[in-house]
Order: sequence, then C-alpha cells, then structure tokens
Amino acid sequence: MTSTADPDRDTVPTVSFDAEPGSYRHWRLDLDGAAETGVAYLRLDIDEDGGLVPGYQLKMNSYDLGVDIELYDATQRLRFTHPEVRAVVLTSAKDRNFCAGANIRMLAGSPHPWKVNFCRFTNETRNGIEDATEHSGQTWIAAVNGTAAGGGYEMALACERIMLIDDNSSAVALPEVPLLGVLPGTGGLTRVTDKRRVRKDRADVFATRSEGLRGKQAVEWRLVDEVVPKRQWDEKVAERAAEAAATSSRPAGATGIELPPLQRTETADGISYRHVRAEFDRAAGLVEITVLGPEGDVPDTVERVHELGADFWPLAMTRELDDLVLRLRANELELGTWVIRTKGDVEDALAFERVIAEHSRDDWLVNEIRHYFKRVLKRFDVTPRSLIALIEPGSCFAGALLELALACDRQYMLDGFLEEDSQEGEPAQIVLTDSNFGVFPMGNGLSRLASRFYGDDSHVAKLRQETGRRIEAVEAMEMGLVTEALDDIDWDDEIRIMLEERASLSPDALTGMEANHRFVGPETMETRIFARLTAWQNWIFVRPNASGPEGALRRYGTGRRAEFDRRRV
Repeated sequence: MTSTADPDRDTVPTVSFDAEPGSYRHWRLDLDGAAETGVAYLRLDIDEDGGLVPGYQLKMNSYDLGVDIELYDATQRLRFTHPEVRAVVLTSAKDRNFCAGANIRMLAGSPHPWKVNFCRFTNETRNGIEDATEHSGQTWIAAVNGTAAGGGYEMALACERIMLIDDNSSAVALPEVPLLGVLPGTGGLTRVTDKRRVRKDRADVFATRSEGLRGKQAVEWRLVDEVVPKRQWDEKVAERAAEAAATSSRPAGATGIELPPLQRTETADGISYRHVRAEFDRAAGLVEITVLGPEGDVPDTVERVHELGADFWPLAMTRELDDLVLRLRANELELGTWVIRTKGDVEDALAFERVIAEHSRDDWLVNEIRHYFKRVLKRFDVTPRSLIALIEPGSCFAGALLELALACDRQYMLDGFLEEDSQEGEPAQIVLTDSNFGVFPMGNGLSRLASRFYGDDSHVAKLRQETGRRIEAVEAMEMGLVTEALDDIDWDDEIRIMLEERASLSPDALTGMEANHRFVGPETMETRIFARLTAWQNWIFVRPNASGPEGALRRYGTGRRAEFDRRRV
C-alpha cells in the first residue's frame, strides 16, 4: 500500500491498493490458536504517523483510506487463506479507545473526489464484512472495548454482533451531524434503523447526541447487543466467539490458498495484467478495458482447483479486475468512460463457469470465488463512470462474463465482421446461462436481467428458456439484450460518435443519471446506503456549512463554532 504525489494532478496522491499482513501499519491479525478454536482476532492499532497523505495525524485510532485498504486485504485473506477461521473478533489494541472514525483533518483537507471515493471504498469493505457472515460462515463480532464514534461505530455496525465494555466511559456514537455538519459516511444512519431495528425517533436522538449512548441504555435502544463488565470482558468475548464458531458452516480441517502480490505493468498509457488490460485515451477521456478469457485445460476435479489456487482463471481474473477498478476510480478521475470488451473462446469461458456452478455449494473455495466475482460486479454498479460494452467477433460475453456487459449502461453488438478483420470464425455471439438469473445479484437484490426488464417478469422467464445457446447480434437486439446491433458499415462511425457525445456531457449529470438508472425497483439497505445516503453526503460535502472556511469540518477542533447558513435548500 503506497501513495505518491503527482505534480501534474494538483498533488492528489496516486493510490496503490497493494497490501499484505507483513506490511500492515494499522492492524494486527492474530491467528494464534485459530486452527483449534476457529477464532481470529483483528485488532485496530493505528500508527498515528502512518497517514496515507501528509498533513494529519491519525489520533485516537482514527482512520483514513490507507487503514481501510489494510482492512479490505485482511477480509480477503481471512476468506481465502484461512478457511479454518469461523469467527472474527474485531476489536482495538488500544485501551479505552475502539475507534474515533474517519480522521477529521484528513476529511477537511481532502478534495471532494477524494472524500467521495474514500467513503465509497469504505462502504464496500463494510458490505464485504456482512457478506462474509452471510455467505462464508465467517461471523464477525465487534468487541467494542472503548468508545466507538462515527466511522468507528459504523465499523462495528457491519459486524453480526456488537459487544460493548461496561467501564462507565465507553460509548457508541454517531456525532457527525452535531459536530461536523455532515452525515455518517459509511452507512451508519441506515444500519441503525434497517439492521439494528432502532426506532426512528430514537435514531434521531442518537444521531444528534454527540456523546452517544453507553451501558444498559445502548442495549435497550438496540445499538449494541450486550454490555459486559470489564472484569468479565476477555472471557465473554471468547465465549461469544466460540458460540459463533460452533454454528459455522465453514469446513473443518480445510487448507487455504495464498494470495500472492498481483503482477502488473503500469505506464502513462495503461495498466496490464495477465488476464486484464486497460488502455488509456486521455484526449478522449476514456479507458478501454479488455478481459481475456481462459486458456488451457479446465480443471477436472475440485482438488485441481485448490492446487491452482490463485492461478485458477476465475479467481486470477477477478483479483486483477478488482485491482483495476479500484485504481481507476482513485487515480484516473478524468477517464470518465470505460469501454468494456472481452476476448477469448466462448466454450472455454463456459467450461470454467461450469466448474464454479458444479462445486460452489459443496466447496468453500469455489463458493468464495463466486461471491468475490459478485462483489467486483457490484463495484461496477456503484462506479461513477459511463460503462459501455462492445461485443465483437472474438468476444466471450457468456454467462458470468456476460454480467460485465449487463452491468454497463449500454451494450453495442457488431452484426457480421469488420472489413479489416478476418472473415473466418464466428460472428459476435452472447450466451445466457443460469449465472444471469440471480447468481450474481445487484445491491437491490435483483439480477441484472431482472433490473434491465424491471416489471416484465414474463420476458425474463422467456429469456431463461434461451440459456445455453448462441445468440447473434440482430436476435440479441430483438430480445432486448443489447442497445444496438450495428453492421460493419456503421460500426466505427456510430461508436465514435456515441463516445464523443458521451464525453461532451456534464460528468456530474451523467453520474446522477447513471446511478438512478442502474438501481431500479426495490430499495434495500445496500441501495439506501449507496444511492440515497451517499448521494446526500456527496452534496453535503460541497456545501459551505460543511466544507466552507467557516464550516463545521474546517472549524472542528479550533475552539470556534461553525457558522451555518440557516436557509434550508
């Protein structure tokens, strides 16, 4: 995990999402005895001088993006490398201080895109913790052994159970509204009501009481599950973790796989990995992303999948795609359009998909790979970029890889062959499989096809009958699976004009439009956090009441009260 300043980008740091336990500056992952007990401890131990960007100290166990990059890495390794872990205790290594949340100096001094991207990534990491509990049998327990404020309490809210030490001072709080003039940035308001089932009037009181709540009242209001006297703390935490581990579906005696550092080549014009490459066109404001389909033999047994480990194509490709999305979102703000392609053999892609489908219910590793790809697809869903899929001869948009196209705002498919290309082989084709009907749900709980054809369940049912066969361009358009099917005469000009038109529009308006269109239908806790709550937070961040020279973020800690414009807008 590194950050370097680029003088050509107004000193906005370039962020790397590389991390591994030996390089952690802020977390301590304790696996002692995990093979016997099934319990791991993840302790927050912030290095005050270890901020990702100069200019602030991470006091009181407060965090910045670098802290969350390490947390994300820990969640991934616990799922893939340590299947013996059935329960994770999230706690603090500092006495009487669990976590003070996002560092205020960092937020006050950061440009708006940095704040937004920080909140987005942190949200995704919190969702990943919940996903581990729900789908991996790895229950997370927050052992709040000191005050948990703001993002610190939001971190605890992502856990399945919250224990609070009863020491007459430790409390849980969401003080953003009264102290900072902003909202809890990583789902706190929503999880309090939707997950913890706190009454809305009590939630209102809690979110405007800067000191928060502690002791029995915190239990009564459902903000925590139990309070434990200090003298019984260690014993009770171990007891609750053991109870969670005992009920886990995680396999006994399983051996994990290592997640080695990703190999990538970075230049000013792009990033390339073994299975994914991205080429930048800065003048046009776009990046062309190509996912390369699998090559070589398909593992014929689940044991072979374990032997391949991180080299198994679905996992290797997903790790690379995940890293690329994070790097582009953080470091390439002006590349506003992503053009998505695939390249490879359709049958090879489907053969690997069948391995995942056959073993995802009876093998922990295959299950983890499937849910990992689901989470990366969700990153695309909440990415503020225009996503355009181009489906051409030689593409392998089939099944799970077709989800990449369906995640895009538009899909264009070539009918026939371009004159300069070889006329051999087959024209562009897509293939529907069971993967497109709910295996990789969006944040709204629907498949991307159900979202695409929202309210038309009969059409989705008809599409299900078409699984497994090759669908060419004209038919794909008639079925509503692509935006347009273009012949070779129109292809180059139509795609060029479309991309130029996209680049001419307001990026802010496009971001709002795309987010609105992508999440149709029912509202869930996840869509409320990413769509409604995050949208309000983004707006509040740029208002003078929060970020202006007299705003609450700027005045915090100075001894001077913020000066608010009292007009409601």
